[in-house]
Amino acid sequence: MTGADPSADALERELTVLFRRARAASGELARAVHPDLEPAAYGLLVRLQEAEPERATDLASYFGVGKATMSRQLRALEALGLVDREPDPADGRAFLMRLTPGGRERFNRVRRARRAAYLRQLSGWDRGDLADLARLLHDLNESTAEVL
Repeated sequence: MTGADPSADALERELTVLFRRARAASGELARAVHPDLEPAAYGLLVRLQEAEPERATDLASYFGVGKATMSRQLRALEALGLVDREPDPADGRAFLMRLTPGGRERFNRVRRARRAAYLRQLSGWDRGDLADLARLLHDLNESTAEVL
């Protein structure tokens, strides 16, 4: 790809840096929620905070992972006391997942600190540019769910 399209090259380079930094940050954020929390589970807590209650199959689909992977991550979150499951009234075989009160408190504390850090890091940015960045990242996530 190098040399064929400078825009694509730049996009790949910047996304690679962003993803690598995000993986490192996810580990720190996860440990701040609970010392035994896997780095990948922080994003799962973000999703549950925004969309709970949600079925494990829907969570797996949202993140593009297999059902077994999602089940393992949810069991680990349950064992740490961060999420609970309840029967799905629409399907007696399925369960809905949600944050426990303690999980919500821990997550919200870390998320507030993370957002404050973002705002400090980007304090020189125009608020319109921040809104544009958020919109563009959303569009990227929507259009590349199966690519990345």
